[in-house]
Amino acid sequence: MKIGFGWDSHAFKPGVPLKIGGVAFDHPAGLAGHSDGDVLLHAITDALLGAVAVGDIGSFFPPGDPRWKDADSAVFLQTALEEVHNAGYRIANIDTTLVLAEPKIGPVAEKLRERVAELLKIDPGCVGIKAKTPEGLNQDDVAVAHAVVLLVKLEDSDNLERMAAVAEQETHMEDVVRKLVRQASPKPARKPAFNTDDIT
Repeated sequence: MKIGFGWDSHAFKPGVPLKIGGVAFDHPAGLAGHSDGDVLLHAITDALLGAVAVGDIGSFFPPGDPRWKDADSAVFLQTALEEVHNAGYRIANIDTTLVLAEPKIGPVAEKLRERVAELLKIDPGCVGIKAKTPEGLNQDDVAVAHAVVLLVKLEDSDNLERMAAVAEQETHMEDVVRKLVRQASPKPARKPAFNTDDIT
């Protein structure tokens, strides 16, 4: 098993669309950032990349690169997911905490959970979404996200299924080859049951 931790923060900025966890919010201020500022997806992306020790979101998508200006953070998450699969792991579960004063996350927590699960291609029951207010932290103008992910090795059953499929395909090919060989081979002449030269 491997564990990854991710953290990110973005300041609120008036007139910018607000997107958290791949979900658009109707809110007067969004999160400033080079991309779409999706603080939750950024934290999850870092957690995934960190779990397989391949770097962080900045090393894959430098903030100074114009290609990622206003980019959808789902692209970052997809890249991290590919790195996880390439390393031979899958997501067992993920848990996240958002820290922000507004908007209220509770009413849309289930929607966030389903969207994140969809992006990660896992069951919503494997995704935790929690929210806290930044009481006493003087951070009402900032959104913070924490994410922890647990990865497990691809199950042996997955490998066995792939091996079985290959073996079945090979067996099918062998049957086809044997059938073709039988059809192409000349059939031996049938010998008569008696000597036709010795008819009396």
